[in-house]
Amino acid sequence: MSTIRLCLVTDIHHGEDHVTKKGQSALPLLEQFAGFVKANKPDAVIDLGDRISDVDHDTDFRLEEEVAQVFSLIDEPVFHICGNHDRDNLSVQENEIIFGQPMGHRVIDMGAWDLVLWCADSRIHRPGGFILPEADLIWLAATISTASKPLAIFSHVPLSEHSVAGNYYFDRNPAVATYPGSIARIKAVLATATVPVACIAGHVHWNTLTLVGAQPHFTLQSLTESFTTYPEPAGSYAMLELNDRVTWTVHGNDSFHASLKTADLCRNWMTPLPPFHKMPETRVRHPEVIGE
Repeated sequence: MSTIRLCLVTDIHHGEDHVTKKGQSALPLLEQFAGFVKANKPDAVIDLGDRISDVDHDTDFRLEEEVAQVFSLIDEPVFHICGNHDRDNLSVQENEIIFGQPMGHRVIDMGAWDLVLWCADSRIHRPGGFILPEADLIWLAATISTASKPLAIFSHVPLSEHSVAGNYYFDRNPAVATYPGSIARIKAVLATATVPVACIAGHVHWNTLTLVGAQPHFTLQSLTESFTTYPEPAGSYAMLELNDRVTWTVHGNDSFHASLKTADLCRNWMTPLPPFHKMPETRVRHPEVIGE
């Protein structure tokens, strides 16, 4: 089985510098990413969204067009997902016009693996944060239920509900780091998979690996974020290799590497324990656990 190789970039945030986002460095860094792609010749490129820092409709349209011009330097197939900043002032349809491709849910057959681009609603509602439409969850459930080979699932917003303690943006704003009203149902849907599943997302501006059961969830650092690499931008982009192992390598100033056996990604873990106070054997043998 040949290795499927994917290059990924996320949270480009082209525009003015804002707080720790070095937006004015976005296009030169994106050109470096295009050079990395040219040198490595992957099977595909995936952009996980937040290509700009939003301002207003006309400015955002122009900024997205400038990002699209750099992506046009890449010869390999490029697939785009909308992030929240791509949607503050622009519709999905406008993003599709700029980048010349559909940006709804897609399954891409890569042979031994399927790539699932889950383009769930990524617009931040005020108030409300991220709100997951039921149709998006139904589509994901149907895709997982019919899967016959391993799935790499890509989204802008992470699906793991991983800890954001210490994160510059989300430590005190955890509700906008995920789909707060739907995350339990998302995880329940993912848990029904009978094939190996790996999930990859952007949005949170740092590198993480979280296991939910046997399923790994990766997040990729922003191309222009600097809170982990201050004062320089992270300049992060990744190579994902899919074969009998899932190998994840982040390049740039905030590097990260992990490799997992694909066969382990669908192991049946033991069902989590109930609360200790509901376990008679715990009450009898270890009363100190429940404060008796």
